[in-house]
Amino acid sequence: MTVTRVWEIEMTAKSPISHRGELIGTTAIGRRMKILQPDGSVELVPVISGNSFRGVLRRIAEELLRDILGYEGKLPLAVAHTLRNGGAIVKTQAEPITGRRLHQLRELVPLLSVFGGAVGAAPIDGCLRVGHVVPIVTEAAPILRRSYEGQPLPSRFDIEALESYSHLDDVTAGHAGTTVDPDSGSGGSGSPVMRYDIETLAPGTRFEAWVQLVRGSDLDHAFTADVLAEFTRTGWLGGRTGIGHGQIATTLDPTPDGAPVVDWREIVAARRDEALETLLSLPA
Repeated sequence: MTVTRVWEIEMTAKSPISHRGELIGTTAIGRRMKILQPDGSVELVPVISGNSFRGVLRRIAEELLRDILGYEGKLPLAVAHTLRNGGAIVKTQAEPITGRRLHQLRELVPLLSVFGGAVGAAPIDGCLRVGHVVPIVTEAAPILRRSYEGQPLPSRFDIEALESYSHLDDVTAGHAGTTVDPDSGSGGSGSPVMRYDIETLAPGTRFEAWVQLVRGSDLDHAFTADVLAEFTRTGWLGGRTGIGHGQIATTLDPTPDGAPVVDWREIVAARRDEALETLLSLPA
């Protein structure tokens, strides 16, 4: 039996959200997407890419799997990279993983079954699809999945902000016990402080997103549901989380008829040794 289902997700920013699209001078410009409007005009709307959102979910999934299998420090770097970041296609003399071996790998390591990854010279397709995280603003109305009639929506200009930060130039400032040339490396200003700007989306901004499991197994379903549940507790959006960005509050659509029917933790833990042996045998 296979499972196909969609989770509708709504998020609210609890701190500034940053997702860089390009760097112009010392200003990190946010990523934007063209959206055609009903009158034929085009608006550039800031979005968090599905690739970034998927990356957050994958890292949460890898941490959940690591807690169950206990492979900390035991896997080759290439295999660990595949689990956490998706890996990379490389030339290898090893046979690609197909057929029965692939089916067994999906049963033992649900992360690879759900998210996929590059193993040796061949990719493994995952059964998870992830959408962009779109702000609920007037200019994004043509692509929003839900109706917000009767609710005043902000403009994208209302949620966009520019934050300024400073960074101490250690090269200019030197180290303890050295002298500082007041005119070197600072344009003659004598200041070792460098300024840079980051485009952000303001706290309070609401977002829509979705995640779809396509013809996954009951194990895939249970694993994905647990990853999303953990995302609602500890998830984040965008970058620069180390300086306070990316904090969100998340709600999932209620699913009274869609609860998982198996305990993925119990199933995976019961075959832990087999799963570790399989991971260690993957082409590096």
